[in-house]
Amino acid sequence: MAKNSQSGKKSGKGVSELVLDQIDSRTKTNVSDEDDEWGDPADIPDKPGSAQDLDAVSDIPIRVLAVLGRTTMTVSEVTTLGRGAVIELDRKVGEPVDVFLNNRLVARAEVVVVDDKLGINMTEIIKEKRE
Repeated sequence: MAKNSQSGKKSGKGVSELVLDQIDSRTKTNVSDEDDEWGDPADIPDKPGSAQDLDAVSDIPIRVLAVLGRTTMTVSEVTTLGRGAVIELDRKVGEPVDVFLNNRLVARAEVVVVDDKLGINMTEIIKEKRE
């Protein structure tokens, strides 16, 4: 049975503290940025060199969202909507729509009709500076 009194301890540290100290002293190593196998992010090119460079990520799904406009409504306003209801948005006809990839704004586009379906035509690519 373990003693709870201070007199039973020689160093004043609990068992878990001793184990953590031992682990910490065993795992300390000198790590430098030179050992970093990821390299410097500044060395990563802005564009892939070829289509083969994209093969590794070509099948990753991306959520594409084209936002025509936004509005704010109360729950009671939403519950009164029915077929044919018109919701006024914060954009005018002909204004570009925002295009998001995985919730990140990447472009602006115009709405087009292609074979009786809506589509978008990219008009501006938005480059965000990465830190």
